[in-house]
Amino acid sequence: MSRLLDAEEITRQLLELPGWTGDSANLSRRFTAPTFAAAIAMVNDVAEVAEELDHHPDIDIRWRILRFELSTHSAFGVTQLDIELAHRITGIALGHGAV
Repeated sequence: MSRLLDAEEITRQLLELPGWTGDSANLSRRFTAPTFAAAIAMVNDVAEVAEELDHHPDIDIRWRILRFELSTHSAFGVTQLDIELAHRITGIALGHGAV
């Protein structure tokens, strides 16, 4: 299991994740995809990464708007896995033209 990050570590690492917010409980970010199809493609790509990392985000889909919430449920908070997944989700989103 990944080690829980403290508030200072989370704050420092969020500086490298523009648009993401969070605390010791979870990280979150909202993206707007250019089309509904792009939003669904983005979710599919995130699903592949989540399987690769064996770490799965909570995802809310509302037309072109996607909201991701990350936490390590087994650790009861935010770990380095969540930070890694946030970086990967950001790259996927930008690749699909989401803002």
